[in-house]
Amino acid sequence: MSERVLWLEPVGGIAGDMFLAAALDLGISRSELETQLHSLDVPGWRLELSRAERHAIVGTHVNVVVTEPEDGHPHRSWKDIDALITRSKLSGTAKLRALQVFRLIGEVEAQIHGTTLEEIHFHEVGAVDSIVDICGAAVALDLLGNPKVYSSPPPLGSGTIRIAHGVVPVPVPATLALLKDMPVRFEGLGELTTPTGAALLKAFATVAQPPEMVVERIGYGVGTKDWKDRANILRMSVGRVTQAASGLTVLECNLDDCSPQVLGAVVELLMSRGALDAWIAPVVMKKGRPGHLLGVLSDGEHRAALVETLLTETTTLGVREHAVSRTALERRHETVQTKWGPVRVKLGLRGDAVLNAAPEFEDCRAIAAQAKVPLKDVQAAALTAWHSRTK
Repeated sequence: MSERVLWLEPVGGIAGDMFLAAALDLGISRSELETQLHSLDVPGWRLELSRAERHAIVGTHVNVVVTEPEDGHPHRSWKDIDALITRSKLSGTAKLRALQVFRLIGEVEAQIHGTTLEEIHFHEVGAVDSIVDICGAAVALDLLGNPKVYSSPPPLGSGTIRIAHGVVPVPVPATLALLKDMPVRFEGLGELTTPTGAALLKAFATVAQPPEMVVERIGYGVGTKDWKDRANILRMSVGRVTQAASGLTVLECNLDDCSPQVLGAVVELLMSRGALDAWIAPVVMKKGRPGHLLGVLSDGEHRAALVETLLTETTTLGVREHAVSRTALERRHETVQTKWGPVRVKLGLRGDAVLNAAPEFEDCRAIAAQAKVPLKDVQAAALTAWHSRTK
């Protein structure tokens, strides 16, 4: 089965409602989306969809209409948000994604205000419309088949804006903190990328060009404001990776004068820059010198960046490369429930036969830390839960 890809182009920036609008314009089921979102324990609301035009481009605009306003616009805590999402009937994967977005926002807000995640109270993103936007984005990815998400660098805008804490610069502090270490564009007038939009990119997307793909569906999410200098739209394309893009390359270099500390750091850096795998093996080099073979498995998209990393971050004077092919199992995630929370299990399949099942390490580590239990116990519980479902 071909890898599924979702490509985001935030021409006019990105916000939670624009992401949801683009997904609906792309063709996800509105009824299925609303059914899942109504399982959230929030006051009455409804989705209002309309067709809108920005700079001669027509797309979908979404407005979350709150039909039962909350008294005093309550500021929910992280504990409130966690309980609200955990109790809902969203899929396990959607719950994890939504909680990840809220945690990212909460952590940067806590850092900005000099407090902790447990003490922070969500203002704008704790309101009903923002909860629906964030949880809706998580559900939308489920309905799209959980594709790999890529995005072009978002424009951040400029000027000032009034929020709950008063007048602040654009991009607002939370947006800039969320997008730290990610490619961005400082351009445009007004607030183009919101904290919610920034958190969605941070949680779901790789800001880089997508691999070669066959585009199957296209959606346009239209923002509320009509900017003079650009179309206020988020374009969303979904498709599959072409066969030509699946060719792989092995990059190698021999090192006899590079410290183990540097090598360990380089492996982590290579993985963060798109390597499919990276490894170090002991070798005996010329003159009987002990050394290391540093190897990297790369796709075509990331090859140049990984070669550059090897040349700049290690002591090598050259990099060998050769094309390889591989037989890969189809991969799929299923979510199981443990007594500490949901965990995704990665499955390796050949046809309908499951040949491998492994709990996602990061899910298990996060739950183990939160529940203060051994990581190995969470892994074992997740695997037991999955095997119990298959009997």
